[in-house]
Amino acid sequence: MKKEATPKRHLAYFDHAATTPMRKEAVAAMLPYLADDFANPSGVYAEGRRARRAIDDARDEVATLLGCSPGEVVFTSGGTEADNIAILGAASYSGGTVVTTAIEHHAVLDSARRVQARVIPAGRDGLVDLDLLAGGLDDSVSLVSVMAVNNELGTIQPLADVVSLAARLAPNALVHTDAVQAAPWFDLGAMCAGFDLISISGHKIGGPKGVGALCVRGRATGHLSALVAGGGQERALRPGTENVAGIVAFGAAARAAIAERTVVGGRVQKLRDRFVEGVVSLVPVAHESVARSSTAPGFAHLRFDGVLSEELLVLLDESGVAASAGSACSSGALEPSHVLRAIGWEGRSPREGIRFTLGRTTSDDDVDRALAVIPSAVAALVGATVGG
Repeated sequence: MKKEATPKRHLAYFDHAATTPMRKEAVAAMLPYLADDFANPSGVYAEGRRARRAIDDARDEVATLLGCSPGEVVFTSGGTEADNIAILGAASYSGGTVVTTAIEHHAVLDSARRVQARVIPAGRDGLVDLDLLAGGLDDSVSLVSVMAVNNELGTIQPLADVVSLAARLAPNALVHTDAVQAAPWFDLGAMCAGFDLISISGHKIGGPKGVGALCVRGRATGHLSALVAGGGQERALRPGTENVAGIVAFGAAARAAIAERTVVGGRVQKLRDRFVEGVVSLVPVAHESVARSSTAPGFAHLRFDGVLSEELLVLLDESGVAASAGSACSSGALEPSHVLRAIGWEGRSPREGIRFTLGRTTSDDDVDRALAVIPSAVAALVGATVGG
C-alpha cells in the first residue's frame, strides 16, 4: 500500500542562524557534480581537471566573500572544523596559551579547553570585556580567538579593538575569528581586517551543509598543524578528497550573498525591528536581551519572564513558527545556554530566552504570523503557571 505523503505545513521560519534554505543557484551549481561530473579533482585526466577547475572557481568566489586571496582559502567540512583547525592547529604547532571568550561557539570553546586556555568573561551587553581581555594577553599567548557575531545573541564583537590589543600585548599571537554568523550580513574583508584566521560555513549563506572554509593568511601560513593525516589537499591542512559538489555550491552561494547583502540586510533589519517591537508591545513579559543597536540585522533574542523556552518553543512549533533556545549544535541539551550564563543571567532566567533569527527568505507574512501566534502561546503558559 502506497504511503501518503505528509502535507507540507505553512512554516514561519525564524531559525536562520541554525541553517538557511539553500539558494536555487547553489542547488543548480552542485547537481552536475552529484551525477555526471563525478571525477576526483586530483585526477590528471580531463574529467578530473574539470572538477579541479570547478573547485578553483569556487575558491575565487569564497575568497571574495572572505576578503582574502584564493590561495588563502582552505575548504573544510564546515565552521566547526575550520574553528578546530585554527585553534588546535595553532596550539599543536607553537604551544602557548589560547585566549578566547566565554560566549564563543562550542567549536571554539571546547577546542580551546583541550589545550592551555584563558577564557575571558563578557558583559551583560553580550560583548567581550576588553579590559579583561587586555589583562589576559602576554608573551605566552599563541592564539587569540574572538567571534565576529555571537551565534545566540547576535552581538557584534569589537574586532578592531581585539586586533589592536593583541598586536600590542601579545605580539607573537595569531588572531582568529569565527565569522560564521557575520558572513550573511557584513563585508568580512573590512570587518575582519588584521585577522590571520577566519572561519565561515556554507549553510549559513544559502549553501549546503557539510562545507565551510578557513582563511589562513599572514603569519598563520606555515604555522598550523593539520589535525588529520592524509594527502596534500587544501595546503595539507585538510587532507582528503574534496567535496566537489558542496564546494561548487558554496561558491555559488557566496557569489549570490555578496550581490544582495546590502539590500537584504536593510530589508531584514526592518522586519526584525517590526517583529521585536510587536512582540514587546503585545506580550507584557517579553524583553529584549541585548540592545538591537549592537546586533546583526537578523537577530532578535528575547526573554519571556516566567516562561520556559522549551515549553514556548513547543507551542510555537505546533502553530507553525520555528525558533530556538540557542545554538543548534546544543539542541536537545537540557542545560541552559552557556552564553546567557556567561553574560550574567542567573537562576531560571537562562531557560527563558529564545533566539529568533531572520534571513533573506523571511517575509512580512512570516512576521505577521509570528505576531499572531506568540502572544496567545505565552498567555497560555503564563496562565498555566499562575493556575498551577
